[in-house]
Amino acid sequence: MKSHLKRCGWVTDDPVYEHYHDTVWGRPETDSQSLFAKLCLDGQQAGLSWLTILKKQENYEKAFHHFDPNKIVRMSDDELQALKHNKGIIRNKLKIASVVANARGYLEIEKEQPFNEFIWQFTDGKTIVNAWDDQSQVPVSSPASKAMAKALKQYKFTFVGETICYAFMQAVGMINDHETGCHCYEAACREAIG
Repeated sequence: MKSHLKRCGWVTDDPVYEHYHDTVWGRPETDSQSLFAKLCLDGQQAGLSWLTILKKQENYEKAFHHFDPNKIVRMSDDELQALKHNKGIIRNKLKIASVVANARGYLEIEKEQPFNEFIWQFTDGKTIVNAWDDQSQVPVSSPASKAMAKALKQYKFTFVGETICYAFMQAVGMINDHETGCHCYEAACREAIG
């Protein structure tokens, strides 16, 4: 039976997508390793639909040691080569290599400050609450996402352009871009940080 709940315009009627939109997207995430995992997964999306990655998330977690950066940086060449034949993930050598590069960057950042603090600094530790009536009004990047992309690249992160960073910021609740008519808008406003 089709759901009659009003959702953001980008959500299809795929139950996986609906569940993600209703329970994860736009809800503040402050755990460092969870933020790292989400950032890596957003990078895997480049050129693909988010639903494609979402359906492979569990496979990515198995392939990359549940996104534990310490374990990722110790993966052997043989392990990484095997991932190029893993049908459960996107078998793109640059995208596979990016998870390793990002894990190294994560560990460098953690020497200076907790990763979650590094990430949330781009919105001053608060959720930016927008009030869009329609998906067409939602931008694909912002000054904050540009600043985040630039800072991450200084730590050799890859697949972290300003558009990917903006999508990431939306997903982890740094920005509430639920449309005002979406049934999740008010809940996301209540959960907003700051």
